Amino acid sequence: MNEALLENYARAPLRIISGDGCYLTDDRGRRYLDAIAGIAVCALGHSHPQISDAVASQARRLVHASNLYFHEPAGELARELTRRSGFARAFFCNSGTEANEAAIKLARKLAFRAGELTRTTILACSGAFHGRTLGALAATANESYKVGFGPLAGNFEFTPFNDISALERRIDERVAAFIVEPVQGESGVHPASDAFLPKARELCSARGALLVFDEIQCGMGRLGDLFAFQSFGVRPDVVTMAKALGNGLPIGAMLVTEAAAGGLQPGDHGSTFGGSPVSAAAALAHLRVRDALDLDRHVRAVGAHALEGLQALAREYPELFEAPRGRGLLLGLPVRAPYEATAFAAHLRERLVLVGTAAGNTLRFAPPLIVSRSEIDFLLEVLHAAAAGMLAADAK
Repeated sequence: MNEALLENYARAPLRIISGDGCYLTDDRGRRYLDAIAGIAVCALGHSHPQISDAVASQARRLVHASNLYFHEPAGELARELTRRSGFARAFFCNSGTEANEAAIKLARKLAFRAGELTRTTILACSGAFHGRTLGALAATANESYKVGFGPLAGNFEFTPFNDISALERRIDERVAAFIVEPVQGESGVHPASDAFLPKARELCSARGALLVFDEIQCGMGRLGDLFAFQSFGVRPDVVTMAKALGNGLPIGAMLVTEAAAGGLQPGDHGSTFGGSPVSAAAALAHLRVRDALDLDRHVRAVGAHALEGLQALAREYPELFEAPRGRGLLLGLPVRAPYEATAFAAHLRERLVLVGTAAGNTLRFAPPLIVSRSEIDFLLEVLHAAAAGMLAADAK
């Protein structure tokens, strides 16, 4: 649709013109229920008036000052995030990948400053996705993302997700940090088991490694608590976040304990645009709105309703779907071969519903957190109709 754009995305044949709440409108006037929310970004929906007003107001006062100076609202946002999380310090950047890069650098520099010069390994999980830059890519398990970009940074290793025995073997005196997503999104929406993250906390504490939770996709209320670590009852040393934080404005953050904060000192790391006044203003507005909406209670209730509906769909169409997975409003519905999740998503798009896909031939649902029960019912109706239509077409 635009020959001037680099063709590094497999975009759907759709030109979006505007967004409002849980809906996107294309250049032909068609209105779509957005059940992927910009890949878990637009938690409060599209064009939320309070966020738009905060962005416009801040842009009229100050757009950029750099990190050579203190400025608000970045300082206020840091205070809010540390107060709500219980962490001591915040670092701001522009994306989730950058937040993970910061966490990797923090872990290694912290060990270096402690004189542990051989503690350089970053341990991640099979199925992990931590970003596309060369450092974050080295911590990403999907080999197809890495082809042709080598050699990548060294001393990155992987352990099976949810395998406690393997984790006990892999976390040793060489490991600077274990980075893990409480719910893996790109791998097909796989939540950590009840025992895996507590064991990771125990092992990291006992063996001197930092525990880093990558909450970029599963945080900011998507599981029914502001932070994913709250949903699992396990406190890491570092939390990385982005995506939904600015509700569409580019901002990432790393939250750290006081003990870990000394890893990065002046000159060690930086970001020209990190903590932009405009993006930080959007994030602050996001936090204020979610408080007023009692959003966590809503996500738990509507997420449970969505999961029940997907479970019923999988029981009704066992030849099409496996049992759904996920928590809150981050859900995955595996599609059975020979059917393809991408083809199914295209069928849904023709029926004016937008969903995502993930590894393992999985349909991924991450709608705005303000999605209503009736909108979930519409999504389930369209899924049902698409499933019935696909089977009827095959029967001919």
